[in-house]
Amino acid sequence: MTSFFSVHQRSQKSQARLGTITTSHGKIQTPAFVPVGTKGTIKALTPSLIKDIGVQVSFVNTYHLVTHPGPEIIAKAGGIHTYSKMNIPLMSDSGGFQVFSLAQNSRKAKLRADDSESPLVEKISEDGVKFRSLYDGQLIEFTPEKSMEYQRQIGADLLMAFDECTYYPATHEYAEKALMRTHEWLKRCIAYKKTRHDVFCPPHPKGAQAIDKKHMSSFFHEQYLYGIIQGGTFEDLRVASAKFIAEQDVPGVAIGGVSVGETKEEMREQVKWIVPYLPADKPVHLLGVGQIDDIIDLVKYGIDTFDCVEPTRLARMGVIYSHSNKQIDINKSIFKADLTRVDEKCSCYVCQNFTKSYLHHLFKQREILGYTLATYHNLWVMEKLMENIREMILQGKI
Repeated sequence: MTSFFSVHQRSQKSQARLGTITTSHGKIQTPAFVPVGTKGTIKALTPSLIKDIGVQVSFVNTYHLVTHPGPEIIAKAGGIHTYSKMNIPLMSDSGGFQVFSLAQNSRKAKLRADDSESPLVEKISEDGVKFRSLYDGQLIEFTPEKSMEYQRQIGADLLMAFDECTYYPATHEYAEKALMRTHEWLKRCIAYKKTRHDVFCPPHPKGAQAIDKKHMSSFFHEQYLYGIIQGGTFEDLRVASAKFIAEQDVPGVAIGGVSVGETKEEMREQVKWIVPYLPADKPVHLLGVGQIDDIIDLVKYGIDTFDCVEPTRLARMGVIYSHSNKQIDINKSIFKADLTRVDEKCSCYVCQNFTKSYLHHLFKQREILGYTLATYHNLWVMEKLMENIREMILQGKI
């Protein structure tokens, strides 16, 4: 475990810590924010811009990549790093969140008018889930073994075990059943992954010897599995799950099923319950949480990495972050003639070169460049936030 994750400093004031996650595609200094690159792209950004911002790690979505273009094509391309040219550490989820949460929505509302990416679920059982692809109607099955195989073919560095993300609000009885299913599925994920030797190895028409040593790590690299803590909004289930996951033979631990409809206070409570049971020698990832106030509070609980779609999604809506933890809606007419910098306190490329008026103009005219500039800036703010948090831990201020 030590070669994969190491802790350099622990706070005297909280559970916060400084660490390093080491993968074949680079090191991740923690605590770190993980932008979501759902379909193998952080929307509106080229790989070179991702590098300029200093993004350390990104998250790709197994469900979406399985439905298109398909894991076999990604594997033949040499894996998601080669296919997307995002040459940084990448996480992949199990597909469970999309399948179960969107399936729940479809059962409740048949398919919301705006839910264009909901799967058409055919069957949910103890073994897994079968659903219809939105792209071509193909029947796709997700089981623990299938999820592991799909993720193996995609080739991310950090993988998530197949789990059931309990809907909110769920009864204790249902949450417990889902929890037991998640635990059994983790055992199957571990067993299946061990048969693949924990290494991504894509098909190659000329064989492994045709790949020169310089590019070897891009084709053959270790993959590290995270077990996921579930349990809904119930303390006894959360604690039981944390204890179980911590004992399993997995390099990392993730916390799932939070921020799915409950209040921020409830979400923090769910994390707080399990802090005493989180492993000291494994990285801890919090799934789907990444608002600035959440990150500032939850690093104190020992969370190492956070993923969230909000900084990039809001950017495409014209919501601009600032280093003072405020947001502005650049679509508002007050910015039409505002020739001040986007954020006076920011040193990013966008703020050094463009005004609020220009971004307002781009969004009002629906120019694609507006999405790129806003996304660049918001992720720059997130990266600087994490740098500041790491510095505060180093100085003993958190």
